Amino acid sequence: MLTVLVALGANTLIAIAKSVVAMMTGSASMVAEAAHSWADAGNEVFLVLAERKSAQPRDRSHPLGYGREAYVWSMFAAFGLFTAGAVVSIWHGITSLQHGEEEADYLWAYVVLGVSFALEAVSWAQAVRQTRREAAERGLTPIRYIWTTPNPTLRAVVAEDTAALVGLVVAGTGILLHQLTGNPVWDAIGSILVGLLLGVVAVFLIGRNRDFLTGQAVSVETRDRALRTLLAHPEIERVTYLHLEWVGPDKVFLVAAVDLVGDQAEHDVALVLDRLATELRTHEMVEEAVLTLATPDRPALLPR
Repeated sequence: MLTVLVALGANTLIAIAKSVVAMMTGSASMVAEAAHSWADAGNEVFLVLAERKSAQPRDRSHPLGYGREAYVWSMFAAFGLFTAGAVVSIWHGITSLQHGEEEADYLWAYVVLGVSFALEAVSWAQAVRQTRREAAERGLTPIRYIWTTPNPTLRAVVAEDTAALVGLVVAGTGILLHQLTGNPVWDAIGSILVGLLLGVVAVFLIGRNRDFLTGQAVSVETRDRALRTLLAHPEIERVTYLHLEWVGPDKVFLVAAVDLVGDQAEHDVALVLDRLATELRTHEMVEEAVLTLATPDRPALLPR
């Protein structure tokens, strides 16, 4: 939540400043950047909702919890980035190519771009710190973690802030080339490039949220950690089946077939399985756990 709130505050201030300068200069690149920042600020509101909604405890109507709410609201945010950011920026850039722009003093544009870069860098640094910390805990590189993480808000903030920093450089370059050459085409091209960048990021975020909404399996690393945890239990001799599915940010639904140590009576086995499942549910990452008895003909699963 801290990462999202930092991004929300930074993007709101940046959007206001860019909008004022876009009206003062008429720069296509600044209009694109203003649309970008307003889209980002609106998206952070959706991400705040994603954090709050997904944290609701499970109930009878949602036995696996409300974790997938995070992917729904993050999907809305990604669509907003595509429409309010990418489409508007590309459309304005094309319009500027057709009709041109009036000459203007771009000093304030450079000032706002510089301040915006500093504020975006603060938000980006907060998101990257969280990413590196969580990636290190899971033994993953930051890039692989951003791709595989079930936390859609963190992925969205990192992707949007990275796109924002790149977009600021592109916009500044377009404005500078316009000034140096006197040709407004460069500014318009800058707007179009910013729009294309936002479109790529939006499609990436939409695709990943869709994957988790439709039942994304956990990574091999997460599956192996879960398998090792089960095999380390003194009452479990082997595991022949293991299903792990993300049902929310850092929450999984676990189903496993296990062979218990010894040869206990059916009643005792049922009690042991129920107790082990209850223990698993106390783990911070397990939303629900179901254990069943393995059949002798199934081979044992082994971690890598």
